[in-house]
Amino acid sequence: MKTQLALNTDLSATVSDGKAPEWVELIPAGPNVIGRDGRQWLFDEQAGMLVQSSFMGRAIDLPIDWEHATQHRATKGESAPAAGWIKQLELRDGALWGFVDWTPRGSEQVISREYRFLSPVFDFDPDTTRIARLVSAGLTNKPNFLLTALNQETMENTPVKLSPALLAALGLPETATEEQAIAATTQLKATAQAANAEKPNLAQFVPRADYDALGVRAVNAEQALATQKKTEHNKEVDAVIAAATQAGKITPATVDYHRAMCQDEAGLARFKEFVTAAPVVAAASDLGERQPEHLKTALNAEEQQVAKLMGMSEADFIKGKA
Repeated sequence: MKTQLALNTDLSATVSDGKAPEWVELIPAGPNVIGRDGRQWLFDEQAGMLVQSSFMGRAIDLPIDWEHATQHRATKGESAPAAGWIKQLELRDGALWGFVDWTPRGSEQVISREYRFLSPVFDFDPDTTRIARLVSAGLTNKPNFLLTALNQETMENTPVKLSPALLAALGLPETATEEQAIAATTQLKATAQAANAEKPNLAQFVPRADYDALGVRAVNAEQALATQKKTEHNKEVDAVIAAATQAGKITPATVDYHRAMCQDEAGLARFKEFVTAAPVVAAASDLGERQPEHLKTALNAEEQQVAKLMGMSEADFIKGKA
């Protein structure tokens, strides 16, 4: 892409009612536009669409300065104030026109004819010479083109020739502009950043099979713990109820009732409080171990052997035991 300062417009011819023109011609109708210095460019329908598309895509006003200070002075860090701002572009019968919002100083110098011509700065393809983008414009008194737009003679920057390999890597044709290459690079950078942002942190993740196995182990562990707690709880309930029964705080007939009330920790705690405060309602007895007097306990195997050796009957041996 090559930057050129080409055409010129005689602004003094468009000043009316003491006001600077709002609409100015920037590039004459093509398809071929030729300057006083002999240079020529292609400004066909495609070029017009490229220029307008680029302007709308950038979505910023383009400056009008003095003697192209934006290119000569601003690049050195020197002052390059604006004389006006190009806010809108329009194609009229093949020519490019721009709507200008002049600054007070710029307007005054145009009205007073201190500056008569307007010179646009545009980018073009060095292979086809097709104009592709409007960059800026400058007030000047040294025009290059005879038209309603202004320009300085022979002022150009070094062409920017992009590497075919670079363009291929970006997926662009060899005719791609520098602006298109920058846009493609920006898009690739944004895509890479998005991919990095979405890349999971492996330290925070495990394979699905491992995750499922951990889930099963967790469930089994919870079940085992619950079973153990239940077993220990039941053992404690049995011990507390047995102690209460032996102490006469509850009767054997109410054991099942109290056991049902001790199914959880809260119920067991209430039962312990009850036992502590309850009076003795049934004295301890050995009835569970006693047997009727007319009943006798049969001899075990050892006792039977002893009775046999002694020549005694089981009945005599039992009487002897008594």
